[in-house]
Amino acid sequence: MSDLFNLTGKTAVIFGLANKRSIAWGIATRLHQAGAKLAICYQNERMKAEAQGLIDELEGAVGFQCDVSSDAEIDAVFQSIHAQFGVVHVLVHAVAYAPANELKGSFLNTTREGFKTAMEISVYSLIAVSRAAAPLMTEGGSIMTLSYYAAEKVVPNYNVMAVAKAGLESTVRYLAAGLGEQNIRVNAISAGPIKTLAARGVGDLSEMMRSHAARAPLHRNVDQLEVGGTALWLASDLATAVTGETVYVDCGYNIMGF
Repeated sequence: MSDLFNLTGKTAVIFGLANKRSIAWGIATRLHQAGAKLAICYQNERMKAEAQGLIDELEGAVGFQCDVSSDAEIDAVFQSIHAQFGVVHVLVHAVAYAPANELKGSFLNTTREGFKTAMEISVYSLIAVSRAAAPLMTEGGSIMTLSYYAAEKVVPNYNVMAVAKAGLESTVRYLAAGLGEQNIRVNAISAGPIKTLAARGVGDLSEMMRSHAARAPLHRNVDQLEVGGTALWLASDLATAVTGETVYVDCGYNIMGF
């Protein structure tokens, strides 16, 4: 591994690990290969068993339970991370959720509660975890989150999650502006469709993936490790002047008109 991608001695906190299909898993794998120490956060006790099994595959990684809808849990987990690791260098926010009934049918039928849930879990949580992490990023660092092309173009069935992703990308820009003086960079990775646990709730996901592969210049879909590679770049010294950006990792799909 080139020294430019060497994260030995760096600590990365990753939110959103669910299973091996998670984009968070691809990112965790690449950061671990680069030598980073990992603090991996899973949502609740129900998800602990599978998440802990994956964490155990990454030598030296430590698991923490944290529901990002609770400020108290966020504060507590960063106190634990500070006690165990000290400085944080990388924060990965791979968290998104909307009720399944909001991800099919007409966008006009979006419910008030569904909208609030999607925005709180998928957008506000980035602000919350960044606020908790920033005091520990005393050496500067990199914060990244995960977006999708539906933030700027209509994708059938993505509905309220598309609005959330648009809000997320705007949040990235505002956080980048606010944290720049602390040498903390904030970016989004806009990955192509991947069959993650969250994405399977989107209606006609298989058709979305077929269409993506047919129209993308590389004529295929992206995988978790490719997203992980971009995350490693954003975490590395090769991306020290990159902030407030949405980086596409979608086999070129976003450049196509039709």
